[in-house]
Amino acid sequence: MAAERSSGHVAALVLARGGSKGIPLKNIKKLAGKPLIGWVLRAALDSGAFDSVWVSTDNDEIEKVAQDFGARVHRRSAEVSKDTSTSLETIQEFLQQHPEVDVVGNIQATSPCLHPSDLIRVVDMIRTQGYDSVFSVVRHHLFRWREVKTPGEATIPENLNPEHRPRRQDWRGELYENGSFYFATKELIVRGLLQGGRMAYYEMKPEHSIDIDIDLDWPIAEQRVKRFGYFGKGTPTVVKLLICNLDGCLTDGRVYASPEQELLSYSLRDLDGIRKLQDRGVTVLLISERMIGPSLISALKLPCKIEANVTDKREVLQRWTSEMGLPLSQAAYMGCSASDVECLKLAGTSAVPVDASTAAKMTDSFPCTQGGGYGAVQEFAEHILTLMETGR
Repeated sequence: MAAERSSGHVAALVLARGGSKGIPLKNIKKLAGKPLIGWVLRAALDSGAFDSVWVSTDNDEIEKVAQDFGARVHRRSAEVSKDTSTSLETIQEFLQQHPEVDVVGNIQATSPCLHPSDLIRVVDMIRTQGYDSVFSVVRHHLFRWREVKTPGEATIPENLNPEHRPRRQDWRGELYENGSFYFATKELIVRGLLQGGRMAYYEMKPEHSIDIDIDLDWPIAEQRVKRFGYFGKGTPTVVKLLICNLDGCLTDGRVYASPEQELLSYSLRDLDGIRKLQDRGVTVLLISERMIGPSLISALKLPCKIEANVTDKREVLQRWTSEMGLPLSQAAYMGCSASDVECLKLAGTSAVPVDASTAAKMTDSFPCTQGGGYGAVQEFAEHILTLMETGR
């Protein structure tokens, strides 16, 4: 039976060099409103699984951000701060100066969807199951083919039989390192190994597995972290007002017109979302840039006020928060067009449907998976309720 090492000192260590060829000062660049390194530091600290949480850096700005999040700082030497320096060399230097550490959990700053629950399980594998090293993996369903190096050479499959291609649901796929973290004992690291001894992998959820290397990765990571990231144990969010663009959020943006009248349609699921918010004391206001007559407003039979012919959405947001005596942080806004962008940025909580304009999607807003008129409002309402209940 594997021996426990419950009395050993387990340290989380995030390597964050100031120099970066791909993205300058990448480790503290804002991702979804927070410094990149802050996402993993918050997960590590909130897990309560570590005896200490450290950032190894050679940069003053990174040091300050690390300390602001509550981590301790190891100022690495110039010898391990070069472009050619390896993670192993940097961790070995850390251990030389901190001999009390028995196990190092090397957590990558570029994995912002890491959750405390993952780290708690991994530390338990080290402490109570006796593993010497544990590393993160993700499951992929990818068919591999041998690389062709000589012109005219034929390739061959490496992990499938083309005559019997499996369906995705019939194939478990393969495990690949995702680089999110590498835990190893001091003994292994001193020997020059990050993986060795009694090894185990920890399989992360695909939605939590993301790495940022170049600028093109950034918008993908930002959308992923807004949906799947860990937002901390903080005080639950307070939302007292939701202002929603009727055209393109509650509806799909279409108008059905005839000489006698025009018609709009919306999803009853969204109506349910509005009522759930109202049951929690949230005031809901629908706005439209179009001129909507009283008869159509009445026919919609919506349980909230509709303000039509709006030419300045920011003015409406500021007027309603002022009249209700609310800070903007307690207002939520849902929009889909370029005219919504300013309000999406001002409101404390914001969201866009999946079919919103590019300008709206580029704001720091919760990205719904549903389109306008097809459940996006309900999805945002449920997100707001989650924030209010858990502080996520």
